[in-house]
Amino acid sequence: MEKAKKLPASRALKPSAVTFGVCAPCDPRIDQEARDRTCNIIEILADFIIKQVKMPDGSPVNVVWTPVLIDGEKQADIVANQFREAKVDAIVCAPDTWAFPQLTLMSLLAHMPADMPVNITCGNSAPKPGVVYAHAVNGALAQSGRLTHLNIGSWPDTGMKPKPTPDTVKALIDWCYAALTFAGLKGRRVLVFGHDSMGMETALSHIIPTRRSFGLEIARLDMKLLADMLNKGAYSKKEQKGLRSWLTKHLGKRIDFSQKNASKKLDQSLAMYLIMRDLMEEINAVGGGFMNQLEWGSDLRGIPLPICDMAESLMNSTFDHNGPKPVIPFATEADTQGLLTMLVMTWLSGGNPPLFMDFRKVWEPWEIQKAAKTLKVRYTKKDIWAQHGFVDGDNSGSASLNWAGKPDDAFKDVIKKIWMPGAEMDYFPGGGNSVSFISPGGIQGIAGRLTYSDLNGMFSLIWDEAFTVDLPAKLARFVADSSNVTWPHTWVVPKYASMIEYKQYAPANHFHMTWNLEVARLQFWMDLTNVLSVTPWQARPDFIAGFDRPLPLMYLMNGGENATKHLRA
Repeated sequence: MEKAKKLPASRALKPSAVTFGVCAPCDPRIDQEARDRTCNIIEILADFIIKQVKMPDGSPVNVVWTPVLIDGEKQADIVANQFREAKVDAIVCAPDTWAFPQLTLMSLLAHMPADMPVNITCGNSAPKPGVVYAHAVNGALAQSGRLTHLNIGSWPDTGMKPKPTPDTVKALIDWCYAALTFAGLKGRRVLVFGHDSMGMETALSHIIPTRRSFGLEIARLDMKLLADMLNKGAYSKKEQKGLRSWLTKHLGKRIDFSQKNASKKLDQSLAMYLIMRDLMEEINAVGGGFMNQLEWGSDLRGIPLPICDMAESLMNSTFDHNGPKPVIPFATEADTQGLLTMLVMTWLSGGNPPLFMDFRKVWEPWEIQKAAKTLKVRYTKKDIWAQHGFVDGDNSGSASLNWAGKPDDAFKDVIKKIWMPGAEMDYFPGGGNSVSFISPGGIQGIAGRLTYSDLNGMFSLIWDEAFTVDLPAKLARFVADSSNVTWPHTWVVPKYASMIEYKQYAPANHFHMTWNLEVARLQFWMDLTNVLSVTPWQARPDFIAGFDRPLPLMYLMNGGENATKHLRA
């Protein structure tokens, strides 16, 4: 007699890794050698993915591949069942021969969710042209309104185990990171402590649009719970002491204790790191945010509490007192749109630490040159800071400690450049310690920020490639002193935007940067999530070979990228 299956009663939970499924169509009339070669290509691409794509915490993704070549509808059903049982989140199709589109990939996709990421990677082959099939099926899917990404790469026309070129593999891996971010964040959540702080409409938690666009939930907890847990001592006292000892060991006299009750307030802010970390772990949150101003540390109608800058910075860093750890993107001032920006960029980059900054002062060339002349600081045409200008990116809180150094710098070298001055009491009467450093020049990445429009119900990302610069010491002190010297500073130069454009088109008072993030990954992700890509810089070409992903055919058929995204919305 049939009986319903009882599932395990286990309460343990480990979020699953994203699973990629690799397959290929084939012509049923083709010779066995060509069929064996196609199977080998499937396995080769699957091995590249498993070796080069990692979850943000460094753990491996899942990759499955099938030796069942999709000759027709029956094989499409078989592969669909295999992929469903393996819980495949994204599909890579690797044709090496001609096949029949409707009978193969299109029949397979009929079993799958309409938004499942699909990549078609092939060589530009002539003998048994998988590339002809790739164009045929990609065109058919584009006509039906199904988003696909086509990667016409290159591998040898002959040989049983053809090796794809590095460019072919890179394009595939970039797409995989976008698919990983798109699929991996679905069903996850972030935890924001407090309401929308400082009246910043640009930081609002757009609950329903965020759920609809990214599959992310925004959990919210009241600040009273944090205050209660802090006063109650609802954290490990032993671990708090260990964190304080670790910080004292590495920063020593670079921690300012000159303010009243400074030592006690530092202990409180470090306890807050443990409290917020544990609450986030409790609900499996992948990111968070904390409302400092005004309610927590500034409102004199209540009891201002010490700022939590070090707690926020540790969240965004790849280390803490327990050693190496994954980055947990974390936004100051409960800036949810900033949090989403950092979260996505961290996942797309494979776990790199984000930088949270005020879009503080844009130093145009004429203005920084004038300051340099006043200070008698010499510069030449080779000094980019003088010729292009830069943004002074700084903020109290959330700056990843990693940004005190370069991407490959060891912890022992990074920690030496960090200091903790006393909080600026005008802003933060609750006291505590800020985190401060100056980021080194030469860091490459992408700077940008998500924003939302109620008119179209869509998210946009305003972005540019960017890099950091060093300023002469005398000029660096002057620039830092002109804003908040006790906060972290990063001198950011956009690659294509002029400073006139940059200062006009900032979507909010905060912006964010992640190092070593590939442009194509960001563009692939914006395609998958239907986020509008905003790069209004006159100097940036529409397409840059080797950096940009090729536009999906569906965009070209429907009036362009933005027009198609509006249609999809």
